[in-house]
Amino acid sequence: MATLVQCLSSCATLNPKFKSLSLNGASSSLSTRRGVCSSSLSFSQSVSQCVAFSSGNMWVEKNKPARQSIVCEAAPTKKADSAAKRARQAEKRRVYNKSKKSEARTRMKKVLEALDGLKKKADAVPDEIVTVEKLIGEAYSAIDKAVKVRALHKNTGARRKSRLARRKKAVEIHHGWYVPAAAAEAVTMAA
Repeated sequence: MATLVQCLSSCATLNPKFKSLSLNGASSSLSTRRGVCSSSLSFSQSVSQCVAFSSGNMWVEKNKPARQSIVCEAAPTKKADSAAKRARQAEKRRVYNKSKKSEARTRMKKVLEALDGLKKKADAVPDEIVTVEKLIGEAYSAIDKAVKVRALHKNTGARRKSRLARRKKAVEIHHGWYVPAAAAEAVTMAA
């Protein structure tokens, strides 16, 4: 009876991931998923009963005169679903990518607003474009970071950077701070 109590305490402390535990022979060791528990158990020839405990049933039965077996069934647990893990990973990536794209859009919007304000300003001076160039640098950086982590496609990033550069040049041309090379050649040939 003492060995039955030892077995009960061993089975009750098993990891709940185990579905069953079988012990055969007069002196066996418990084997587990994580390693081997070296507790040896021995049973008398006359043991044959079922004992209930909190996480399942333990059967002690007599198969043959020289051989006994014990089956300890714990409550089965479900293995982690790989589809659920993929869903968690996809959600993490979605949130991360969303923040990168949002930052790039916000920086672009600030540049475009500054350029529109500068274009509408009648008495603008060429030094005011320096503040806009700093904003353009920040926008380029945000776009490049989004492309680097593949939140944006590289062609999309290039297109957005080109859009900012064209708008800046349009403002410079509007105020006369920049003269395109083709127009400059036409002016010199006419003169």
